[in-house]
Amino acid sequence: MPLDGLKRESLAALAKKISLRSLSGGDTLFKEGDLDARTLWLVSGRLEIQHHGQPVGTVSGGSSEAAAPLCPGSPRGATARALDTVEYLSIDSELLDVAITWDQTGIYEVAELKQEFEGASGDDWMTTLLTSKAFHKIPPANLQAIFQRLERVPYKAGETVIRQGQDGDYFYVIVSGKCLVTRETPLNRTGLKLAELTVGDTFGEEALIAEAKRNATVCMLTDGALMRLGSEDFRQLMSEPLLQRVSYERAQEIVAHGGQWLDVRMPREYQTLAIDGSLNIPLCFIRPKLGTLDRNVPYVVVCDTERRSCAAAFILVELGFDAYVLNGGLNQNPQAMRRSA
Repeated sequence: MPLDGLKRESLAALAKKISLRSLSGGDTLFKEGDLDARTLWLVSGRLEIQHHGQPVGTVSGGSSEAAAPLCPGSPRGATARALDTVEYLSIDSELLDVAITWDQTGIYEVAELKQEFEGASGDDWMTTLLTSKAFHKIPPANLQAIFQRLERVPYKAGETVIRQGQDGDYFYVIVSGKCLVTRETPLNRTGLKLAELTVGDTFGEEALIAEAKRNATVCMLTDGALMRLGSEDFRQLMSEPLLQRVSYERAQEIVAHGGQWLDVRMPREYQTLAIDGSLNIPLCFIRPKLGTLDRNVPYVVVCDTERRSCAAAFILVELGFDAYVLNGGLNQNPQAMRRSA
């Protein structure tokens, strides 16, 4: 059983993401050929296993067979039908695989980290990152290095973590407390409120990827602690594995099959010359405008070079979107632009 070798602390954190469900007699739990991203264990009751429509055996709760996941893999290799009322455990298969990988590669010891955090929501931020689809795409070796190089920094309420206009130096993860994100504009020198961030939220990536100045100020709303990762470590270990660069031809295919061009330049740049049918959301407004984007749509992100589009794509992937970067940007793909003001 995959969970047998997990440390007690890791099992406790993973247990929060496992759900206990029930199924009535005669109902089907899954069908042969299903593309199912769940790992399932039978707890009680009986399941009939069928292959090509013919019964090939039964599994009963509490038996030795029930200790193993039910027909693991995708697509499913068999059909499972409840012979009576059954209870079963369910967990996202990718999450389980990442949890086991992290645990067995010795990336972290939850108990040790809790002591280091002095009781400040020790495993909440790790659990949040663990469930992030972005972290599923980072190679295990990189994950190990990331957790080894993260540095914990305590902050007091009212302290400024990053200031608009400064050079980017770190990527941050909130361990405890809350942060306020504001942006100064010509009409609002005190700062326009953009968002409140809490445990597990991250910030600071835009300036690191784009090699630009900070585009917002983040200060602490409460006492708290942040984990931070240096700019070079962030670029090498986190940003590059998450960025999917595509050629213009491949981008056209993605859009033709339901995707969307997403232009993250400023409106004036966009209005001068842009891709027909593209959506314009400047990089600085990506987070506030997330609600206008469809998580079921793949986005091909563009700007003049790759800097802003890489930063925007990283944010989107980190938050569960399917996003690609036009390789070389618009400057190297002039054939992409069809419209001018």
